[in-house]
Amino acid sequence: MDDFFNVLQIEELTDILQKVPCLEKEELELEHCRGRYLASDVTAPEDLPATNRSCMDGYAVKAADTFGASENNPAYLEKIKDLGICDIPDFAMTPESCAGVVTGGVLPQGSDAVVMQEYTHEMGAGTIEIRRPVAPWENVMFRGEDVTRGDTAIATGQRAGFRHTAMMAALGIKSWLFYKTPGVGIISTGDELMEISSPMQAGRIRDVNSHALAHLVRGCNAEPRLFGIIRDREADLKKALETALETSDVLLISGGSSVGQRDFTLKAMQAIEGLEILAHGLAISPGKPTIFARINNKYVWGLPGQVGSAQVVMLVLVLPFLNHLQGAQHAFNEDETGLVQARLTRNLASRYGRKDYVRVRLGEDEQGFTATPVLGKSGLLKTVFQADGLIWIPSNYEGLARGEKVKVRILP
Repeated sequence: MDDFFNVLQIEELTDILQKVPCLEKEELELEHCRGRYLASDVTAPEDLPATNRSCMDGYAVKAADTFGASENNPAYLEKIKDLGICDIPDFAMTPESCAGVVTGGVLPQGSDAVVMQEYTHEMGAGTIEIRRPVAPWENVMFRGEDVTRGDTAIATGQRAGFRHTAMMAALGIKSWLFYKTPGVGIISTGDELMEISSPMQAGRIRDVNSHALAHLVRGCNAEPRLFGIIRDREADLKKALETALETSDVLLISGGSSVGQRDFTLKAMQAIEGLEILAHGLAISPGKPTIFARINNKYVWGLPGQVGSAQVVMLVLVLPFLNHLQGAQHAFNEDETGLVQARLTRNLASRYGRKDYVRVRLGEDEQGFTATPVLGKSGLLKTVFQADGLIWIPSNYEGLARGEKVKVRILP
C-alpha cells in the first residue's frame, strides 16, 4: 500500500500557496465589479471634494464675526446673496457679511465656517441674526478632505464593495482593472455515490460534496462547474481530470485522496504528464489526506471524501487560495478581522504535531460569547450543520482548557 510521501505542516503548504501568482487582469465597469479584487492602485485624478463645501444648510461666514454671539447677545450680519447647490460664488466675503448656503454648496472666497440654519433668524432687509458662535472651519468640508489629487484612493488587493464603487464614482472613474475570477471544476469520486435525485439505496450515499463545494466556491466569487460522479477506476478518473482541466483554473476532487485500496485520485494525477504533486498529506485534522498539485498554470486539490473533512479543508485552505488567485491580500491570515472571540466551554485534547480544527456552536452569557465544541465523526453532516464556526488548536499544543479564549471563524 502506498503511504503519504510528504506530510507537510499547514504553514508549509500555505507558503507554497502564497507563491502562486494571481490570475490575469481585466477591465470592468463599476456595475460589474462587486466582490472583485483591484489589480492596481486607484490614484485620485482630482481633489475630492473639488472645493470647500458646506456640510449643512445655513450661512457661510467669517468665523471671527460670530465670536461671542449668543441668544442674549446675537451678532448681526448682512447677507450678500443666497447660493443654490450648483451656484459658483462670484464674490468674496467682506467683514460682517454672510451668504446663504445649502448642504454641499460651494463656499464663497473668504468664508471659513458655516452657521447652522437653526441658530439664525432673518430680520428682514438682508440682516441675519446669529445666535451661536462657530469656530474656524466648523461645518465645512475641505477641498481634498476625502482624497487629494495624486494620492492613492484605493489600494491594490482590496475587494470592491459599495464603499469602493462610491469612491470611484465620486472621482469620475467608470471602469478599472480587476483580477479575473477562477473557473473551478468539481469532481466527486466513489462507487457508492449517486445523484441527489436518486431514491436511496442500501450501501449508497448521495453526492453531497459536489453541491456543498459549489456553494462555497460561489461564495468567494468564483464560478463552479460540476463534472459529475466518477467511479473508482483509475482510467476513468484520469480521463475526467484531463477533461475538467481543459476548462478549469482550479480543479477540486472529493474522495479517493487517501491511501486505501480504492483510493485512485493520487494514481490518476500521477498518470497525467506534466502534473506535479506538491503535497500529499497534511499535519491537520480533519483533512490529513489532502493533495495539492500543479500542471502549468492550473491547480488541483484532492479533498477527503468525508463531508465534514472536505468542508474544513475548503474553509481553511481552498477558499483562501481562490481569494489569493483573485488578488486578495493576506488571504491566508487566520488572525484577520472578522473573527469572534469566545470562551471555550470544555477541555479539548489535541495530538502534538498537527493542527486541529474543531467545529463549535456559539452561545452567549453575562461574560460574552461562548464556544461549545460540536464533536462527532467526520462523516456525519450534523457536525457541520450544527456548528456556527471553527476554532483551531496550534500544532505545538496538546489541547485547550475550559475557559480559554479562542478565536472563532464564522462558517459562511
